[in-house]
Amino acid sequence: MPIDPTRPYDENNIFARILRGELPCSKVYEDEHVLAFNDINPLSPTHILVIPKGAYVSWDDFSECGSAEEIAALVRAVGKIAREAGLVERGYRLLANVGLESGQEVPHLHVHIFAGKPLGPMLAR
Repeated sequence: MPIDPTRPYDENNIFARILRGELPCSKVYEDEHVLAFNDINPLSPTHILVIPKGAYVSWDDFSECGSAEEIAALVRAVGKIAREAGLVERGYRLLANVGLESGQEVPHLHVHIFAGKPLGPMLAR
């Protein structure tokens, strides 16, 4: 069920529970501000989720309320993960769904990194 990013942050969403150590993840990267892990239902051979450790619902929320350090850390982490996974030469796709019409399912900002096969058109027609 898609979420409404204008609602308050849900402390019990799956990513908040992963960040608190209540649920496991297959960690790819971690620093002070960011956690990245393999998606449990991958949509491509490489499907990594990159999340800020702060309680942000959406890109809009994060860009308005996140600190400069948090924002820089998320952007740098995405690039570092792509480079270290060897994705740059063949290419990869980034996706961040925001809100009801985009299909955002987890009310915590997350960036998907997809790679490992031709990904087709940007949007279904």
